[in-house]
Amino acid sequence: MHSAAGRESSRNSRPISVVDLFTIGVGPSSSHTVGPMRAAFDFAQALLRRGSQVLHLECDLYGSLALTGRGHATDVAIMLGLAGWQPEKVDPDTIPMIVAQIRTEGSLALGGRVAVPFDADKDLRFNREIFLPAHPNALELTAQLTDGRSVTGRYYSIGGGAIVKDGVASPEHPNLTLPHPFESAAELLAIGKAEGVSIGDIVRRNECAWREPARSDAFLHEVRAAMLACIERGLRGEGILPGSLKVKRRARALHLTLLERQARMDRSTEFEWVSLWALAVNEENAAGSRVVTAPTNGAAGVIPAVLRYYETFVPESSPAGALLFLYTAAAIGFLYKKRASISAAEMGCQGEIGVACSMAAAGLTAALGGTNAQIENAAEIGMEHNLGLTCDPIGGLVQIPCIERNTMGSVKAINAALLALHGDGTHLVSLDAVIETMRETGEDMRSKYKETSLGGLAVNVVEC
Repeated sequence: MHSAAGRESSRNSRPISVVDLFTIGVGPSSSHTVGPMRAAFDFAQALLRRGSQVLHLECDLYGSLALTGRGHATDVAIMLGLAGWQPEKVDPDTIPMIVAQIRTEGSLALGGRVAVPFDADKDLRFNREIFLPAHPNALELTAQLTDGRSVTGRYYSIGGGAIVKDGVASPEHPNLTLPHPFESAAELLAIGKAEGVSIGDIVRRNECAWREPARSDAFLHEVRAAMLACIERGLRGEGILPGSLKVKRRARALHLTLLERQARMDRSTEFEWVSLWALAVNEENAAGSRVVTAPTNGAAGVIPAVLRYYETFVPESSPAGALLFLYTAAAIGFLYKKRASISAAEMGCQGEIGVACSMAAAGLTAALGGTNAQIENAAEIGMEHNLGLTCDPIGGLVQIPCIERNTMGSVKAINAALLALHGDGTHLVSLDAVIETMRETGEDMRSKYKETSLGGLAVNVVEC
């Protein structure tokens, strides 16, 4: 990504809220499912607002969206969005029925209101050879109007379900003033020292620019509940995951095995339980179920698994500690969004699993009573050992190696937190340096290793 538009999409100083970072949606991908669904929904609503009489709809997918779109359900997301559905509101269990009806009837209800012809096989085009310069995740939606004119909207799905519309400036919140704005980890540490507050408290104070503290707390309690509910659903899930790989769900069987081995959980098997919880979440994601984007869907299992570790294996755990965990993790996520990117199409999997690992390590360190310096150290360790991680999903599905990578990211996060807590926060490599290294590594990485399924495991493993 070298264009000015691309840099603007991933590096900006716009204030980011916890509600932007943690969103409750559907799987299997935040960039390829959630983002395109939001783009299609936005396009449909714009057509309805202007009162356009639509004769025909078309969609062109480019770059990474085209190359792995079918495996990531991008085509499904476009149909749902045009039909008026949003990722946080659609019932995952109803999606197959909605899509089947659109395909059978050859039309969809634009914005849920007006029937418009739409043939998914012809009107959804996967332009696999074309990468638009602004961002590798790009799509164009076109409406042919009854008066002979056409309307086109170009969107970029920039990671974590966030979208940017070409030609529309991002809202800058001109009247929004954060009490403690920060653009780097160094600034974050300086604020904490000057104010005598934790990193999590800095974020909580900043959230007051958007809403009352109690509402921010309530939102994160809802996020926590959704994360833990996803784990529980994943522990019950059975059968084969969607797609050509025919991957069998493993979480339920592993859960039963762990229960048989011990009457209750103890520290000797804690990493097995953590791996199980991450596995459960990402099997749910692969199945297109309800997950929390944290900070992406492909990495949605890391933070829930580490949070569950804190609540299960730490005797002093508390609801306040869980909130501190999430506020602190958010601070680290903000830095990656501001200074680099959380899009695997730009950064490879280091921008997803790596970022989630870094966030979880910081959150856990805070919940365990770590200092701000130890939190920053844990976040740095979490990313340092994920640098260069490629995104090479076999068959374009968020399954292999994505599901197991969440288990590895979760264990690494806990190890990073424990290492940081054994030190005094002093370390040679700063978090800012490792974020910049991740960004440079991502830009230097060949595109075939960045969510295109054109390299790595995706081409060296034969689909059965």
